[in-house]
Amino acid sequence: MYKVSVIGISEPVLSLSQLELLDTCSLLIATGRLRDMAADFSGKIQSIAPLDQAMTEIRSNLTTGNVAVLASGDPLFYGIGRRLLAEFGNEQIEILPALSAIQRACALFKIPWDDAVIESLHGRQSVHIPGLLLQNEKTIVFTDQNNSPKAIAIKILEYLQAINHLNFKDKISLSVAENVGLQDEKVFSGTLEEMAKTVFSPLNILCLQLSLLQSQGPTSFGLGLTEDEISHSRGLITKNEVRAVTIHKLRLPGQGVLWDIGAGSGSISIEAARTNPRLTVYAIEHQEEELNNIKANIRRFGCFNVIPVFGRAPEVLTNLPAPNRVFIGGSSGSLAEIVQLIANQLAPDGRLVINGVIEKTITEAPRYMRDAGFAVSRSVVKVSRTSQNGETQNFNPITIIAGTR
Repeated sequence: MYKVSVIGISEPVLSLSQLELLDTCSLLIATGRLRDMAADFSGKIQSIAPLDQAMTEIRSNLTTGNVAVLASGDPLFYGIGRRLLAEFGNEQIEILPALSAIQRACALFKIPWDDAVIESLHGRQSVHIPGLLLQNEKTIVFTDQNNSPKAIAIKILEYLQAINHLNFKDKISLSVAENVGLQDEKVFSGTLEEMAKTVFSPLNILCLQLSLLQSQGPTSFGLGLTEDEISHSRGLITKNEVRAVTIHKLRLPGQGVLWDIGAGSGSISIEAARTNPRLTVYAIEHQEEELNNIKANIRRFGCFNVIPVFGRAPEVLTNLPAPNRVFIGGSSGSLAEIVQLIANQLAPDGRLVINGVIEKTITEAPRYMRDAGFAVSRSVVKVSRTSQNGETQNFNPITIIAGTR
């Protein structure tokens, strides 16, 4: 049985053993840069892109001879190895890894990477980059042409400005390794402002480090912030117990998009963001005072996966990424229009939760939701608290209305 040899490349020239292996193959698959390293190959050479065509060529050639695939670094680390194993199985694949680009980059940076979070931004167009990269003390990033180090720096600066937190940039240090493993490899180290003005080679690895995680509030738990810990105005905040039930009803996914409409102080947004760090939360609020509270809470708890949006629903919703979950805490009289827009935008397995305080919302929300195609359930939460000195405080009941497709 003929086989596919997947050869990892981490040096600017092929080794003697790699050249000897190529001599046993009749087909070579590689990118243009790596293909140039095997200019003396006597067999057929095929580009790795388009990938489906390369897979077809490999499958056809395997009936008559061996195939070599040249890949950067470790083919099983964000590489072609996974696809080849899926296509041809373990018995027909031989993996010959080299040092990964991350290993070489961190050697150039002179930093340990066993404690780093590794992220890939290849082909990820809609991701909220600050939320992804500002949650860990050390993050190593595979970039692409759209999510270049320059573009990443610009997006982070724009977000920090939007939440009135530009001084946080001083806690961020950045390094970029360009053309890793090639003769012209080089390293950049600098600030966000410097990186935002620099054009880098398309082949690069970015390392972002935080000198101090910003969260000054409780960090040993996810769900469970109290009203006293969250900045709010005039007591206008979803009560702790109601917040817990609301988030339970939302059944938040590990990642995706949550719209928090009529976010107020952002208590739902902050709790959702803390419990699901890879969730992107859009906190929509039309009152400046409350929007400032949202920004203050983002800064305090380091919830950089929350994006404050100033304006009224449904108008501002049309410019946001489609949601996986939606919570409505306030609608300013536009509930019917908001529910209909959500029905058109919500993911097929999405959920909509509305908290009703006044009778009009409690009565009308289920009807609007059913008319828009949701299956609706309701729960009534009555909160009564007894303090340490025995005083009892009763709060108005809240009706939590949940809708699913």
